[in-house]
Amino acid sequence: MIGKVYLVGAGPGDPDLITVKGLRCLKEADVILYDRLVNPELLQYAKDGAQLVYCGKLPHYHTMKQETINHFIVKYAKKGYQVVRLKGGDPFVFGRGGEEAESCAKHVIPFEIVPGITAGIAAAAYAGIPVTHRQLSKSFVFITGHQVGDQAAEHKWSHLANGVDTICIYMGVSQLPIIIKNLIENGKSRQTPIALINWGTLSEQRTVVGTLGTIEELVKKAEISNPSMIVIGEVVHLHQKLNWFQEEIKSKTPVIHG
Repeated sequence: MIGKVYLVGAGPGDPDLITVKGLRCLKEADVILYDRLVNPELLQYAKDGAQLVYCGKLPHYHTMKQETINHFIVKYAKKGYQVVRLKGGDPFVFGRGGEEAESCAKHVIPFEIVPGITAGIAAAAYAGIPVTHRQLSKSFVFITGHQVGDQAAEHKWSHLANGVDTICIYMGVSQLPIIIKNLIENGKSRQTPIALINWGTLSEQRTVVGTLGTIEELVKKAEISNPSMIVIGEVVHLHQKLNWFQEEIKSKTPVIHG
């Protein structure tokens, strides 16, 4: 008897942001393979006897390679277990969930995708920044900082600088100088607002706000690192007015302006 695999999005960090369906899958799972950025509080919902398998990855260091993760997903499902692959954010947004689903399909393993709230929307929202706004932003794009330096993607900078209102960049802190250089060289104003949201949706959240011309120095001063979302566009101006999370936990999430 073959089991079933659920690729579950855990959301961006705040454990309350997991979906009702995702939580139900978590409670019923025989095996849970979970990522580094999954809030460990969610694991307390695992049933007694459930096997927990850590699959976390750090930059330049993989605890478990993707091929190995795919192998374990299939292995446990073939044993008849209900398997949850618990992933930060959404499985299909820079989460390699598509590759894991393909592996299940290849081995004729039943699977289901349980979407999660992605950090590009949630971290921005917790910083009081809507990615769309009727007057300020009618379009947005998600990209990964890992594409910086990818020759196949270089031609897209002109479109990003001129054709999209709001740019949300995942894991781009180390590439920030290159990102800014590419945007400015392709026509983006140095006065364009930009925010970096570190540990978005958690009590440790810190938000640094500036312009393309000032943000590098502010980020260095604040010692911002990954995990951070970068949000670029006029909607960043709304941060000061709509920063509800900052008000809620006050001094726990300092905001640096420049």
